[in-house]
Amino acid sequence: MNNLFQLSADCLRISDPQEKIVFGQEIASQWQNKVLELDSEASPIVINNPGAIDKPEIVPLKKLSKRGFRSDKQIAALLHALAHIEMTAVNLSWDSICRYPGMPQEYYQDWINTAIDEGKHFLLLQKQMQDLGYDYGDFVAHGELWEMAVKTGENLMHRMAIVHRVLEARALDVVPASIKQFEEIKLKNSVKALTIIANDEVRHVAAGSKWYRYCCQIEQCDPDKKFFQLIKQYMKSPPRGPFNAEARTQAGFSSYELEQLNHNDINFRSN
Repeated sequence: MNNLFQLSADCLRISDPQEKIVFGQEIASQWQNKVLELDSEASPIVINNPGAIDKPEIVPLKKLSKRGFRSDKQIAALLHALAHIEMTAVNLSWDSICRYPGMPQEYYQDWINTAIDEGKHFLLLQKQMQDLGYDYGDFVAHGELWEMAVKTGENLMHRMAIVHRVLEARALDVVPASIKQFEEIKLKNSVKALTIIANDEVRHVAAGSKWYRYCCQIEQCDPDKKFFQLIKQYMKSPPRGPFNAEARTQAGFSSYELEQLNHNDINFRSN
């Protein structure tokens, strides 16, 4: 019987995005058919440098291509940035499996589901780029999301809090605004793609919230207060608003967290 942890690591090592997505779908199918084993005594498989194609080139945030809605190239650059986040999220999902053995079965189900969703998102965005005459790798990208995954990798609670509830949760706030801009320029297929992504991301961040709070329960710490302690530990500045309160509530943010986020100029210094 195949081992889920080893297959997840194998998927993480694949360089080509299309091959990675197809292999991930095969893993999900085997999981669904209950032909994968979970070794309760397995050791973590740590892969800090997952497989990647030569392009896109990874650069600092300040060197990213100009994005916007004034030309097809700017629109494609925006779609490319989102597609790169989705591909990174595919890697994050498989890494969240092979790096953290010994969790409940539901945990692995959540991240398998997320990996499949993120792969579909990548393909949707790639198609929109191709319709504009561009493709994945035609623009540079940044590695902030994966870099933070490595920084928090030794502690599952920290990973769930910062990667999923800070960085990934940013999509809950900004994607709806992007959808409106795509509606204004009448790119209906992009609107459809981003609407699918926005809806799915609520569920993905909710998975991060669920397992973050699970870890807090085990360590017997207050999840609301711990969240802001971790933000101060890992982030150079507090998360920026405005925040999508409705989506964040659906994604597992408490009323306390939302209140603190909206007053982070004060509370960030006091935590």
